[in-house]
Amino acid sequence: MKNLLGFVAGSLLTCVWLSGQAQMLDKKALSLEAAKQVVAAAEAEARKNGWNVSIAVVDEGGHLIMLQKLDGTQYGSVDVSIQKAWTAAGFKRPTKVFEDAIAGGRTAILGIEQALPLEGGVPLLYRGQVVGAIGVSGVTSQQDGVVAKAGADWLAGAP
Repeated sequence: MKNLLGFVAGSLLTCVWLSGQAQMLDKKALSLEAAKQVVAAAEAEARKNGWNVSIAVVDEGGHLIMLQKLDGTQYGSVDVSIQKAWTAAGFKRPTKVFEDAIAGGRTAILGIEQALPLEGGVPLLYRGQVVGAIGVSGVTSQQDGVVAKAGADWLAGAP
C-alpha cells in the first residue's frame, strides 16, 4: 500500500510537471539592433517631412529600449513619446484607438490610469506577436502617428 501511494504521488507530480511544461510559450523579444532599425525608419519619415520629434521604443513589458530626440524637438515630447509607447505596448493597440474613443464620447477612457489617449503610439509586431511599441511626439498627433507607423512597418516587414 505504501509503495502504491508513493507511485500515485509520483505520477501526479510528474503529470503536474509535464502539464506545466506544455504551457510554456515561444515568444520573440525585441533586440536593441531591431529597435535601432525601427527608430531609423521612423526618423527617416520625420526628416522627410521636416518634423522634429522624439521617438521612443519599448519592449513588450513597456520598458524603454531606445529614445531618440531629434534636434529642435521640445523637451516635453520626450515623456509624451515614452508614454505613448508604453500605452501601445500595455494595451497591444495603437493609441489612436483611445483618442478616437474619447472623440466619440467615451470619456470613461480617461479613467484608465497611465493610458495616453493621443495618436502616435503603435504596437510593434513581429510575425504576428507584439514585441514592443513605438511612441512618437513632437508635431500633431496625426503626424506623430505617421512617423510611428513608418517605424512599425519596418519591423513588420523584417525577415
